[in-house]
Amino acid sequence: MLENLSMAIAPRAPQPPPLPPSYDIDTVLRERFGLDSFRPGQREAIETLLGDRGRVLLVAPTGGGKSLTYQLPATVLPGLTIVISPLVALMEDQVRGLSARGIPATFLASSMDMSERRAREQMARRGEVKLLYCAPERLSSQGFVDFLAGCDVELVAIDEAHCISQWGHDFRPEYLRLGELLDRVRPPRVLACTATATPRVRDEIRERLGLDAAAEFVRGFARENLHLAAKTIDGKKDGRRLLHQALRDVIGTPAKPTGACIVYAATRKGTDELSAELAQKGWNAAGYHAGMDADARASVNARFASGKLDVVVATNAFGMGIDRSDVRLVVHAQPPASLEAYYQEVGRAGRDGEEAHGLLLCSGSDVALRRRLCEWGIDGPAQPEVAARAWNLFRELLRYLDAASCRHDFILRYFGDEREVLGGCGHCDVCGAVDEGEDEAREDSAIVVRKALAGVARAKQRAGIVAIGEMLSGADTERTRRFGFTALSTFGLLKDRSNAFVLAVLRSLLAAGWIDLTTHEHPVPYITKAGWEVMTGTGPVRLRLPDPDADKRRGSTTEKSRKPSASAATRLASLSAEDAALFEALRVHRAECAKKRRLPSYVVAQDATLFEIARHRPKSETELLAIRGMGPLRVESYGTGLLEVVRKHS
Repeated sequence: MLENLSMAIAPRAPQPPPLPPSYDIDTVLRERFGLDSFRPGQREAIETLLGDRGRVLLVAPTGGGKSLTYQLPATVLPGLTIVISPLVALMEDQVRGLSARGIPATFLASSMDMSERRAREQMARRGEVKLLYCAPERLSSQGFVDFLAGCDVELVAIDEAHCISQWGHDFRPEYLRLGELLDRVRPPRVLACTATATPRVRDEIRERLGLDAAAEFVRGFARENLHLAAKTIDGKKDGRRLLHQALRDVIGTPAKPTGACIVYAATRKGTDELSAELAQKGWNAAGYHAGMDADARASVNARFASGKLDVVVATNAFGMGIDRSDVRLVVHAQPPASLEAYYQEVGRAGRDGEEAHGLLLCSGSDVALRRRLCEWGIDGPAQPEVAARAWNLFRELLRYLDAASCRHDFILRYFGDEREVLGGCGHCDVCGAVDEGEDEAREDSAIVVRKALAGVARAKQRAGIVAIGEMLSGADTERTRRFGFTALSTFGLLKDRSNAFVLAVLRSLLAAGWIDLTTHEHPVPYITKAGWEVMTGTGPVRLRLPDPDADKRRGSTTEKSRKPSASAATRLASLSAEDAALFEALRVHRAECAKKRRLPSYVVAQDATLFEIARHRPKSETELLAIRGMGPLRVESYGTGLLEVVRKHS
């Protein structure tokens, strides 16, 4: 049956009928939803959905406002909007919020008695509600599909659309029925939205839902108020120490917390142990996992959402639909199943736009545990292809953990959001280490990176990473001789470094997107376009070299981002009188810009970036892009104003 369903692809629907020009979406936004402005991508998605195209695939992170992209159109469309959502709690919450704003909406759930469901269905059929929420499991009933086909459906909105993809991190077979639903109902407009979809997953969503002609919007993944850090730990004791340190650094003491925290664990047992430990230390903490009864879970949800609970320790069952804006810290005491799951979960921090932190911890035993979880399903051993798919998704998370370049840029590249790549964010642990390093260390890093890239280039796709590492290390082995590496000018370029160090550098280049692997049966590395720019000196080198002594040093993962370094103060003091005046003018402009846009100042630019602008005085956007911390999105958003300040002081 699933095989047939998996091939069900919805045909293209008819052209959407024109809408009356009697509405203005800015007025609707303000008067019906109480909002002054749209978030990134919202306006474009809504206008496309309401226009002639009528087909949209929207990818925006947790807290990015995806629900507005179907709620606002539903208020101006003449017929019914069907919202497919897998989360009853989210449906209830959204219906409650819409009703409070005078927008008629309801939902259908299996927990209702038959008479209540029938009454709500009749309301929808008579046009008495604008939005009808239902779970994908309802689509297994042919009678329910017949009922929807008999309604005046203007829009079908599919939330968590990644669940339809077998390459996604949360595949649900019931989503495969959506193609059949769209074929039967043939709505003029379709919106598929998700917080986590790589380019490969997006392609599968399009195929299964018949959205070949859909407009695609990938927006909002650049969370500039979210400080990201990741740490490989020795074991449980080391992890606990870092967790307690992060709690103290970010939200203070149990008696006077300055915000909320979510701690994620991989198992129910681990959740219970850690929540009890935090409660014993005085934190207002509780656990949450699927093994608890429904009333207990609902109580934790309600207490946390209302601010009566400061810390929740949970499995991945917690958080969907929770809209608490003052979550200042999300800690993964153990790594989740995928990078998609991680970014969805850590994205629950800092929804109010204020500074927030995410800390990811991982030990060797955590990797082994995740391997076992990949190989076992709910009812026993997983199918080999399912286990392999799960393990490959987790390996991407391990690449992120090992990343030696900007963590935000790593995530943006992973989700295909190249428009927002920051060129070095300045607010992750990697960028913090790079920015605080001395000029000599940065130059050393650049030399090592360019030598490693040269080795990959000279290998000409003849061998894998291990062999290239041996070549760069100067290892005269049967393998390096067989490939002809001992005769190359790049042989031994990094002979003063250990082979383990060189391999770590090559893995970092892969994570940074400067090299990639071929798709052959035996993948080999090659240099990407960005890698060529770095190797030839036309692109910036922002990469933290592997540190063999890193695990010997312990300290707060958030402390560096909260306290200015002495070297930074020394650099600022070294400015000439003219440059110092420009620096202060840039800070004034930054404050005005941040106030106007209702953003924290550091989102516009950090002091270290303004220092470099004052010192180098760029005259064009191209020169501004060369400044550390000024990626394409920042230049596009704030570059004109910054350059004008420089011009006035020159």
